[in-house]
Amino acid sequence: MRLSFAKVLLALGFCAAAVPAAAAEALNIYSARHYDSDELLYDGFQKATGIPVNVIEGDGPELLARMKAEGKNSPADVFLTVDAGNLWLAEKENLFQPTQSKILDARIPASLKSPKNLWFGFSTRARLIFVNAKKVDPKIVGTYEDLADPRLKGQICMRSSSAVYNLSLLGAMVQHMGAQKAEAWVRAVVKNFARAPQGADTTLLQSVAAGECGVTIANHYYYERLVNSKVKSERDTAAKLTLIFPDQDGYGTHVNVSGGGMMASAPHKATAVRFLEFMAGDAAQNIIAGANYEFPAVQSVATTPELKKLGTFKPDPLNVSYYGLNQAQAQTIFDRAGWR
Repeated sequence: MRLSFAKVLLALGFCAAAVPAAAAEALNIYSARHYDSDELLYDGFQKATGIPVNVIEGDGPELLARMKAEGKNSPADVFLTVDAGNLWLAEKENLFQPTQSKILDARIPASLKSPKNLWFGFSTRARLIFVNAKKVDPKIVGTYEDLADPRLKGQICMRSSSAVYNLSLLGAMVQHMGAQKAEAWVRAVVKNFARAPQGADTTLLQSVAAGECGVTIANHYYYERLVNSKVKSERDTAAKLTLIFPDQDGYGTHVNVSGGGMMASAPHKATAVRFLEFMAGDAAQNIIAGANYEFPAVQSVATTPELKKLGTFKPDPLNVSYYGLNQAQAQTIFDRAGWR
């Protein structure tokens, strides 16, 4: 049985009884991922194990508030979400418990999981630079730091600083170069804005393609959706964009994760571990890569033909937990620099 988050009455004290009582073998998942492809994952686990899956979907902050309110009485076994920054927020609230698993240890790279084994990344997404070559020479933006170049004045479109993708990118830059240099970079980028921060990754790509600005950054799979769209106008948008894997001669391209962990109050601990191990298996990894154009976290799993067309690249090996650890500092830097 699948439950839409909209059908759960959060206003009624975040009542755990809003989730129907499940059989002892059932798995209860709270998910802040919003991809239709995830149904394939849940169905795959159920078919492989015979264990029913109940899913509550919602925005990350809502689900975090729900789990905190439910406390030890929460029926949640697993929390899934996007971005290491969001996983870290759940960790900060002590909502996860460590998962000991030889399978997860062997298959998930150390850089893509909590050092304490509290959560694990099951897919990766690269944060790329996209350019309208008619407005900006792609050769001058080979790194994230190049976005501070005064030649880009009036050319950059960005999301709000509160977007977790931006917070995580800056968190990584703080770790690499220190807070002072990171803030100098932010201030220089703000001077190059074509307009006040607004929109999401897809709308930013559309703005660059339309010539409203010349440069933006976005996760690779938003671009892939345009490239492989059945809508001609969306494919035309992608055709006007030049993508760049930043920092190939330096730290490497910033990568983030989508992942999850076992809840501290999980009533079905063994089943939760089994699901996390399933997510690291070849079948689930292929679903993740094939359905949403994400890169599989498990390095032995081949990427799809669509992703192979992007080419190989050097990812930043920094442990993604630093994105959360530096999140508050990143927001402070954004605020001081006027990146709203």
